[in-house]
Amino acid sequence: MNQREAIIEVKGLSKSFGDKVAVDKVNLTVYKGDIFGFLGPNGSGKTTTIRLLCGLLTADDGEGKCLGYDIRKESRTIKRQVGYMTQRFSFYEDLTIRENLDFVARVYNMKNRRQVVDEALVQLGLEHRQNQLAGDLSGGWKQRLALAACMLHQPKLLLLDEPTAGVDPQARRDFWDEIHRLSGLGITVLVSTHYMDEAERCNRLAYIAYGSLVGEGSPKSLVDDSGLTTWMIDSEDVHQLADELRDVSAAQQVVPFGNTLYVSGTDSKALEQALASYDQRDDIHMERTTPRLEDVFIRLMHSSEEKRW
Repeated sequence: MNQREAIIEVKGLSKSFGDKVAVDKVNLTVYKGDIFGFLGPNGSGKTTTIRLLCGLLTADDGEGKCLGYDIRKESRTIKRQVGYMTQRFSFYEDLTIRENLDFVARVYNMKNRRQVVDEALVQLGLEHRQNQLAGDLSGGWKQRLALAACMLHQPKLLLLDEPTAGVDPQARRDFWDEIHRLSGLGITVLVSTHYMDEAERCNRLAYIAYGSLVGEGSPKSLVDDSGLTTWMIDSEDVHQLADELRDVSAAQQVVPFGNTLYVSGTDSKALEQALASYDQRDDIHMERTTPRLEDVFIRLMHSSEEKRW
């Protein structure tokens, strides 16, 4: 078996701002061709970690490489060889799509600028809107422009910081189709997201809370290793049932979806015993099911809070 090439490999990565520890001894390896999902609540350290990886911030402690370059000593080189898409739209709204892409090509001092921009417009389906002002674009089209700009200099690594926030479901789906196409070409992607359906489209995931990694692996391995047992319960009065089950100590998570409750806990036997009486009721149908990725991450979040306090 051939050893996979590590595109990002860092150990003990730490960064503080005053008394606040934003990133705390993070160890992370991302391999060539990965679509690596980076999950965590607001303020968890995702953006700071991404900026440390691409050379926009300097770590207080730790070491590592990105694209084979030292993150401390060769940050300038790293910055020119990654594509970084920020949370907020960061292009000139009073310039057209073409003018924005041409500006980025000038920044990278690219030869054959016109050809490069033409190809980017076609690749992301922007050619018919190339003369439209960026400020007049919807969220989905702004997203396409930002991705086109990230790819102009043909980076081997894309760092995408919550790139689909605020766009409609179809635009999100189109975006992820493009990400998978790029991954198929050997481009590595590290993407932060809040959406569980997007997390499930990554081949590897890491969950960060309070600056520390608290879980890492494939979506399947994270579910398999979670220690959670989940029951799916259908009821006509789902809200009343949810209130009852939240008083059951073995039911650590009670989450309603329509007329269905997902009830999870880490003590499988205790949870099954606690639910046994409900299984006898005519107005309830229940069956054991596979824990959802969302349940796993909520569990990780609660565990990290318990350890912190």
